[in-house]
Amino acid sequence: MANLSKKQKAVSIDREKLHPIDEAIALARANATSKFDETIEVALNLGVDPRHADQMVRGVVTLPKGTGKTVRVGVFAKGAKADEAREAGADVVGAEDLMEIIQGGKIDFDRCIATPDMMGVVGRLGKILGPKGMMPNPKLGTVTMNVAEAVKAAKGGQVEYRVEKAGIIHSGIGKASFPAEDLRANFDALVDAVIKAKPTGAKGKYVRKIAVSSSMGPGIKVDVAEVGA
Repeated sequence: MANLSKKQKAVSIDREKLHPIDEAIALARANATSKFDETIEVALNLGVDPRHADQMVRGVVTLPKGTGKTVRVGVFAKGAKADEAREAGADVVGAEDLMEIIQGGKIDFDRCIATPDMMGVVGRLGKILGPKGMMPNPKLGTVTMNVAEAVKAAKGGQVEYRVEKAGIIHSGIGKASFPAEDLRANFDALVDAVIKAKPTGAKGKYVRKIAVSSSMGPGIKVDVAEVGA
């Protein structure tokens, strides 16, 4: 048996118990004892096989209480749309020049937005941005002519979720320093979005398991029946 750290020994959580949502969030906050402000994270185990196109679950959701993170936004645009992006608060704006910077190995942003006319340029960065989950996508609202709205949404609490190979979605819902009611509001927004994104190919029980944790803390199981999924 592996030796437990002092922190692990101090954690008194029944790993098998199903907790009400508010109780799970409270436990996650209580176990966020690191020196930094840990992120409270949610993991949803879905009854889908993302290897099949009709079972892919992906989308964006705006967390009503924000993420607690500073999000840097990069925008591919020219002319008036580039000016619009800068005025909206974009951190990096460019076209071919920005493409060359990224090709050189420097990515100074967390979210990427592009106007439709720039996708020919952005497409050349598929092998770089794709694996990082940063490739602009019209279905996610990141390929748009309304760059100002997209920039403000990205900075204002919008997060992207995407099911992984094992059928799991991971997403942060705020910081441990957030009030419990704010984390609950963000939790509800995320789960509601994932439920509404249920693909046509999903059969049987859709939301199978949910767990809440802090960045460095243990997973706390949530009673899925309470979620109504």
